Amino acid sequence: MSDSKTIQVDVTIMGQVYKLACKEGEDKALRAAASYLDHKMCTIRDVAKVKGNDRIAVMAALGMTVELLATKSPEGPLAGLSLAEVKQKIQSMNETLDRALTPQENLF
Repeated sequence: MSDSKTIQVDVTIMGQVYKLACKEGEDKALRAAASYLDHKMCTIRDVAKVKGNDRIAVMAALGMTVELLATKSPEGPLAGLSLAEVKQKIQSMNETLDRALTPQENLF
């Protein structure tokens, strides 16, 4: 078992700075992941005009999950679907989230 030192890394996602911990030597991968997430979230905010950081984060997570599942298994839940069909599924999920989260906005 290695005794890796834990370090703190500052990353920025949608203009917000987050202080994260990781093992020494893993900071480059963590920064790359944060940069990728920042890009996805900013794109959703700017292009899709989605409001609310929670919705943006969920939509980014869904999109990234679709990407991950597509690379993991040709027999997975998205096997055989065209890009247009995947986009439609994501849009449907977004609409479901909008319906579920809209009542919660009134609580704040």
